[in-house]
Amino acid sequence: MSVKIPSGLAKAPVITIWRAHWVVRASILFLLAIAGGVIWVTNGLLIERYTERTRSQGELRQTLYTNAIVSEVQRNSTVPLLLSRDPIMIGALNSGDFQATSTRLISLRDEIGAASLSLLDETGRIVAATERTSLGANYRSHNFYIDALRSSGTVFTVSQNENGAFSFQYSRRIEFESRGIGVIAVEVDLAKLENRWRSTADAILVTDSEGLVILSSEPRWRGRTVADALAAQSPPSAIVKALQATGDWARIGNGTYLEGEAVMRLDAGVPHRGWRMTSFVTYSSVRERVNAVIALEIMGFAILLALGFYLITRRAVQETVFFQRESAELRDLNDRLQREIAEREEAERNLAVAEQTIAQSQKLAALGEMSAAVSHELNQPLAAMKTYLAGAKLLLQRGRTEESASSFSRIDDLIDRMGAITKQLKSYARKGEDAFEPVDLRDAMSGALAMMEPQLKQRKVHIARSVPKTPVLVLGDRIRLEQVIVNLLRNALDATQGERNPEIEMLLSVGETTALSVRDNGQGIDELDQLFEPFYTTKRPGEGVGLGLAISSTIVNDHGGRLTARNAGDRGAVFEMRLPQLNSDIRAAE
Repeated sequence: MSVKIPSGLAKAPVITIWRAHWVVRASILFLLAIAGGVIWVTNGLLIERYTERTRSQGELRQTLYTNAIVSEVQRNSTVPLLLSRDPIMIGALNSGDFQATSTRLISLRDEIGAASLSLLDETGRIVAATERTSLGANYRSHNFYIDALRSSGTVFTVSQNENGAFSFQYSRRIEFESRGIGVIAVEVDLAKLENRWRSTADAILVTDSEGLVILSSEPRWRGRTVADALAAQSPPSAIVKALQATGDWARIGNGTYLEGEAVMRLDAGVPHRGWRMTSFVTYSSVRERVNAVIALEIMGFAILLALGFYLITRRAVQETVFFQRESAELRDLNDRLQREIAEREEAERNLAVAEQTIAQSQKLAALGEMSAAVSHELNQPLAAMKTYLAGAKLLLQRGRTEESASSFSRIDDLIDRMGAITKQLKSYARKGEDAFEPVDLRDAMSGALAMMEPQLKQRKVHIARSVPKTPVLVLGDRIRLEQVIVNLLRNALDATQGERNPEIEMLLSVGETTALSVRDNGQGIDELDQLFEPFYTTKRPGEGVGLGLAISSTIVNDHGGRLTARNAGDRGAVFEMRLPQLNSDIRAAE
């Protein structure tokens, strides 16, 4: 006996399923239509809003940039007038003595923030300057010098050098008894503004009254017109143009590109000699902000769609399969985790062994470096002792005992010095300041020169010293400072080994910091970057281990200063030791 199901009851579930499918499809299409409309409207509104905000921010930055230019230019405009009436400048031009003039200009440059200061005599030759390499140069045919002599006031000159960079100078004639005796020139430091512009995302340029670019965040734009500067950029490709033409930027009406990227151009006047500033702000920030909001909207609609599909297609069998798969993955993950834990434990054991080996190697390396340092630092006193002993022996043979006693006294001083050096090397790793006291650098220079007296007499080296008449006090250890000066003098002697007329110049000056420079007329230095590294030397094997400058740099750093080296403009090398000047409060406490 069979039971038949009525046809109406059999068709009902099919119709219900068919209607459910259509409802789902219609709901999905409706949700997609809403999503498309919301994204379209949001995209248009956000582009207008963020574009206007980007323009306002760009105009605000441009205002700050123009104010910075005007402030920098105006700050230096009155300096030539004041210096042209300075009695020191007038007296130097009349007497021809310019020893203290450059030092005064350097101190004034640090106070006013100018790029450089120069004093020219009536022949156009620079007789005093903050840049010592320019001393003696003649600028008689340059515009800033000619215009200053012809004018009774301060003149502003813009000139371009061979590197393509522009210099901006104020110059004024210096008069004495109604007669022009020289010119004072002040270079305005606008290069630091260009350096700040390069750290921003904007492209910035400043043009003069003739339309030439004189300041720019892009060095290759200088000396060109704005049109030529833009033409030098890479144009966008045809594909990029097509994408931008069909995108949102077409509605903005932008037609300027830099490096293939659409930018917003902003122009503003600089209230100085008809200058104008042009800046290019990229639209990338606008697109990023709009895309971020649209991405959130798309994510929201995607979540809704995913949630709908999940609720519709969820079935108990799929949940069972999912949990079974997840359980299998967890078991596999647990096995991998156990293996990784075992590997990490083995790696930690190996690392502990390696750390012990490295610690032992570091101890051996430190022992070798200390031995080399002791040998290097005691070599100079031993050499001096050998010279004095030879002299004392010769004096004793000739019966001049009183004079030989002086040599023995010097040997005794050298022995004390060797004891102080070994004591200092023992405390080298501590770098403490227990032995620091006020030290006159003039006395330290004299002590170092006394140490080097035998070598200097053998070589017949001309030593030029320039020291202030008043004490130059710093807080430090005199033995260690003399050690640094001896190392610098010894390097200068080695550098002038092949020179016919060896010369060494020692200059001690006082400003915001105390500076001692040692200059030679040797061949200069090739590897400046590696100069202060331990065991780096340019000498032949057996002549040095390369620790002198490394130890000297460490000593100067312990005193809160800095030891630098550079090649001189014409020839030779310059080593400069800068130390903090001992202020009046510390002096009173001492």
